[in-house]
Amino acid sequence: QVRLVESGGGSVQAGGSLRLSCAASGRIFSDLAMGWFRRAPVKEQEFLGDIWWSGGSGGSTVGPSVKGRFTISSDNAKNTVYLQMNSLKPEDTAVYYCAADTNNRAFSSRLRGEFDYWGQGTQVTVSS
Repeated sequence: QVRLVESGGGSVQAGGSLRLSCAASGRIFSDLAMGWFRRAPVKEQEFLGDIWWSGGSGGSTVGPSVKGRFTISSDNAKNTVYLQMNSLKPEDTAVYYCAADTNNRAFSSRLRGEFDYWGQGTQVTVSS
Protein backbone atom coordinates (compact mmCIF):
# COMPACT_ATOMS: atom_id res chain seq x y z
CA GLN A 1 0.00 0.00 0.00
CA VAL A 2 2.82 2.39 0.89
CA ARG A 3 6.23 2.10 -0.69
CA LEU A 4 9.31 3.80 0.70
CA VAL A 5 12.53 4.14 -1.27
CA GLU A 6 15.72 5.47 0.31
CA SER A 7 18.50 7.03 -1.70
CA GLY A 8 21.56 9.19 -1.21
CA GLY A 9 23.84 6.78 0.60
CA GLY A 10 27.45 6.26 -0.31
CA SER A 11 31.02 6.45 0.91
CA VAL A 12 32.47 9.60 2.45
CA GLN A 13 35.44 10.58 4.58
CA ALA A 14 35.09 11.51 8.22
CA GLY A 15 33.86 15.06 8.60
CA GLY A 16 31.88 14.96 5.38
CA SER A 17 28.16 15.26 4.78
CA LEU A 18 25.40 13.29 3.10
CA ARG A 19 21.71 13.89 2.57
CA LEU A 20 19.50 10.84 2.50
CA SER A 21 16.09 10.91 0.84
CA CYS A 22 13.02 8.80 1.50
CA ALA A 23 10.41 9.00 -1.23
CA ALA A 24 6.94 7.74 -0.37
CA SER A 25 4.31 6.57 -2.80
CA GLY A 26 0.80 5.25 -2.34
CA ARG A 27 -1.96 6.38 -0.04
CA ILE A 28 -1.80 9.83 1.48
CA PHE A 29 -2.50 10.14 5.22
CA SER A 30 -3.51 13.19 7.22
CA ASP A 31 -1.78 11.90 10.37
CA LEU A 32 1.64 10.55 9.60
CA ALA A 33 5.06 10.07 11.13
CA MET A 34 8.21 9.32 9.18
CA GLY A 35 11.22 8.01 11.05
CA TRP A 36 14.87 7.35 10.37
CA PHE A 37 16.78 4.39 11.82
CA ARG A 38 20.16 2.80 11.28
CA ARG A 39 21.66 -0.59 11.93
CA ALA A 40 25.26 -1.77 11.91
CA PRO A 41 25.92 -5.54 11.53
CA VAL A 42 26.56 -6.32 15.21
CA LYS A 43 24.60 -3.50 16.80
CA GLU A 44 20.98 -2.95 17.69
CA GLN A 45 18.76 -0.83 15.51
CA GLU A 46 19.07 2.81 16.54
CA PHE A 47 16.39 5.47 16.38
CA LEU A 48 17.72 8.64 14.77
CA GLY A 49 14.65 10.83 14.72
CA ASP A 50 11.32 11.42 13.06
CA ILE A 51 9.00 14.01 11.63
CA TRP A 52 5.23 14.03 12.04
CA TRP A 53 2.04 15.68 10.93
CA SER A 54 -1.07 15.57 13.13
CA GLY A 55 -4.10 17.76 12.66
CA GLY A 56 -2.94 21.19 11.70
CA SER A 57 0.45 20.96 13.31
CA GLY A 58 3.65 18.96 13.16
CA GLY A 59 7.23 18.83 14.22
CA SER A 60 10.39 16.79 14.31
CA THR A 61 12.81 15.29 16.81
CA VAL A 62 16.36 14.02 16.61
CA GLY A 63 17.88 11.36 18.84
CA PRO A 64 20.41 12.50 21.42
CA SER A 65 23.28 10.51 19.91
CA VAL A 66 23.14 12.54 16.68
CA LYS A 67 21.76 15.83 17.96
CA GLY A 68 23.62 18.77 16.49
CA ARG A 69 24.83 16.77 13.49
CA PHE A 70 21.67 15.29 11.90
CA THR A 71 18.53 17.14 10.82
CA ILE A 72 15.21 15.86 9.50
CA SER A 73 13.18 17.84 6.99
CA SER A 74 10.56 17.24 4.31
CA ASP A 75 9.34 18.37 0.93
CA ASN A 76 5.63 17.71 1.15
CA ALA A 77 5.00 18.46 -2.52
CA LYS A 78 7.38 15.63 -3.42
CA ASN A 79 6.25 13.27 -0.62
CA THR A 80 9.87 13.07 0.44
CA VAL A 81 11.60 13.16 3.82
CA TYR A 82 15.29 13.97 4.19
CA LEU A 83 18.00 13.14 6.67
CA GLN A 84 20.81 15.67 6.50
CA MET A 85 23.96 14.25 8.07
CA ASN A 86 26.91 16.50 8.84
CA SER A 87 30.24 15.94 10.57
CA LEU A 88 30.07 12.23 9.82
CA LYS A 89 32.15 9.82 11.86
CA PRO A 90 33.28 6.25 11.17
CA GLU A 91 30.84 5.14 13.88
CA ASP A 92 28.02 6.36 11.62
CA THR A 93 28.71 3.54 9.16
CA ALA A 94 25.49 1.54 8.89
CA VAL A 95 22.50 0.76 6.75
CA TYR A 96 19.99 3.59 7.07
CA TYR A 97 16.26 2.98 6.89
CA CYS A 98 13.21 5.17 6.71
CA ALA A 99 9.85 4.10 8.07
CA ALA A 100 6.25 5.30 8.08
CA ASP A 101 3.69 5.18 10.88
CA THR A 102 0.16 5.50 9.55
CA ASN A 103 -1.59 4.62 12.83
CA ASN A 104 -0.93 7.73 14.89
CA ARG A 105 1.28 5.95 17.40
CA ALA A 106 2.73 7.69 20.43
CA PHE A 107 6.31 8.84 20.29
CA SER A 108 7.32 6.19 22.84
CA SER A 109 6.12 3.51 20.41
CA ARG A 110 7.86 5.05 17.42
CA LEU A 111 11.04 5.22 19.47
CA ARG A 112 10.94 1.41 19.75
CA GLY A 113 10.63 1.00 16.00
CA GLU A 114 6.88 0.46 15.83
CA PHE A 115 6.19 1.63 12.30
CA ASP A 116 3.96 0.18 9.60
CA TYR A 117 6.19 0.40 6.54
CA TRP A 118 9.92 0.23 5.97
CA GLY A 119 12.22 1.01 3.09
CA GLN A 120 14.93 -1.28 1.77
CA GLY A 121 17.72 0.74 3.32
CA THR A 122 20.72 2.58 1.94
CA GLN A 123 24.34 1.98 2.90
CA VAL A 124 26.41 4.76 4.42
CA THR A 125 30.13 4.17 4.86
CA VAL A 126 32.37 6.70 6.60
CA SER A 127 36.11 6.13 6.29
CA SER A 128 39.13 7.32 8.31
